[in-house]
Amino acid sequence: MNKTPCYKRVLIKLSGEALAVDTEEILNYDVVSSICQTIKECVDMGVEVALVVGSGNIWRGRQGVYMDRTRADHMGMLATAINSLALQDALEQIGIDTRVLTAIEMKEIAEPYIRNRAVHHLELGRVVIFGCGIGSPFFSTDTAAVLRGAEINADIVLLAKNIDGVYTADPKIDPDATKLESISYMEILNNHLTVMDTTATSLSMENDIPILLFGLDDPNNIIKAVMGEEIGTIVRGGK
Repeated sequence: MNKTPCYKRVLIKLSGEALAVDTEEILNYDVVSSICQTIKECVDMGVEVALVVGSGNIWRGRQGVYMDRTRADHMGMLATAINSLALQDALEQIGIDTRVLTAIEMKEIAEPYIRNRAVHHLELGRVVIFGCGIGSPFFSTDTAAVLRGAEINADIVLLAKNIDGVYTADPKIDPDATKLESISYMEILNNHLTVMDTTATSLSMENDIPILLFGLDDPNNIIKAVMGEEIGTIVRGGK
């Protein structure tokens, strides 16, 4: 088996829901530990790893249906900081030097996001976790993942979701839906596919950033993705 990773630097987007699967609490510590163990394996292979984590296990902006959208989104950003600190703690418990950088300054608990500082940490072998999205409301953590991936010159953005790829239709509704091995940015936009939001898709297309969307039901899928195994759906310029 090829033990050489396909990518030197990756940006992994973890959904908040994935951190709370099979539990009524906001975190399933066994799942968090398993995810961090796979990240450790990637680091041990020499891969530089950056993370963006969502907040769906704690708060979603749409929950605040009667709230001001900006305020609700700010609450979601703060929730990503909670998840970022949880991941940092789990990674450091297994010996991985980790830094949390947040787009909203909270210097008592995390470093402010500075692009050169983030790259420096990665070059030193540290895992970097980007919290608080991009620091502005109306932008998803998918968009934050693509933006940070572009800023740190990541080779690929790995979107670890609760679905194992892009399908021709919703597989929960259409039994004939088939998973696609690859799809172009324009096909996602033109067909209004909801695998990631349009801002993230457009930003990826403009900066020619490949995106691999795969399921996180098995945390080892992260390693498979880094090793270039056939998994999930690759999103890029051409199909």
